Amino acid sequence: MTDTAHYKELFRQALLIRRVEEKIIDVYPSDNIQSPVHLSIGQEAVSVGLCAALDPGDMIYGSYRGHALYIACGGDLTQMFAELMGRVGGISKGKAGSMHLSFPAKGLMGASAVVATQLPHAVGSALAAKHRKTGQAIVCVFGDGALEEGVAHESFNFAALNSLPVLFLCENNRLAVHSHQRDRQSFSVEGLATLYGFPFRKVSEGWDLLKVEAECRVALDAVRRGDGPQFLEITTFRSREHVGIGDDLDQGYRSRAEFDHWQARDPLVQNAALAEALLPEIDAEIDAAFAKADASPTPGIEHLLTDVV
Repeated sequence: MTDTAHYKELFRQALLIRRVEEKIIDVYPSDNIQSPVHLSIGQEAVSVGLCAALDPGDMIYGSYRGHALYIACGGDLTQMFAELMGRVGGISKGKAGSMHLSFPAKGLMGASAVVATQLPHAVGSALAAKHRKTGQAIVCVFGDGALEEGVAHESFNFAALNSLPVLFLCENNRLAVHSHQRDRQSFSVEGLATLYGFPFRKVSEGWDLLKVEAECRVALDAVRRGDGPQFLEITTFRSREHVGIGDDLDQGYRSRAEFDHWQARDPLVQNAALAEALLPEIDAEIDAAFAKADASPTPGIEHLLTDVV
């Protein structure tokens, strides 16, 4: 595959994610979506670059802002839409919603609505992979807010002590609900990572699909060589509010200038010609998946206690 063809493939995946979320924005006011949504618009390159670097059999654990990760790893769109609608055809039969997406067939083992709780799950999987000598890389994707939770530190410490095959990927948009990272954290992300002895890498250009992929490959290669846990921070930017479909630039915790800075570098905005060329096929794929999901039945009383343990 040529470099141009590979870039177009990554670009298409990122554009698919954005258009899925724009579909969610369009539909959300109708109340057809029965789940709160945390949109990834602006952050697509992180998930796309990561998933392009994974090998079959690798496992991923993500956060409640997980639409991008689900789609980038190959999750089924019909099952995703049905899940958000609370329908039986959803990936979890409509019981998990937006914040708990999973697609084990493609390695996405789960996401959690509770900040940082995916970290111990990922570390546990990494411990199992090491003992079983599977050669898998385990990836844990989390936001900067997770670094403020005690369970994150317990997970980092355990992974370091046991030299586990895990990549800790901090998807750092610097924002937590309505507060900026500078107002919440007295430490640097790099300082925290090196405190536990993790090799640290950083991508400041979180819009750059190819650079994100390249840095993920470097970190994952180190994990697979047996070099122990790796830490990768990718600076990114969410364009929408913390939860919901609106924007929050009037809330005072981030600036229009920062928004404009990222928009000026967003390939999905700046490469309008390529986006326009791909949109008809992408939108047709999304519309077909949504229509099929919308035809899925709502759960009845007979589903109330199924899959409950």
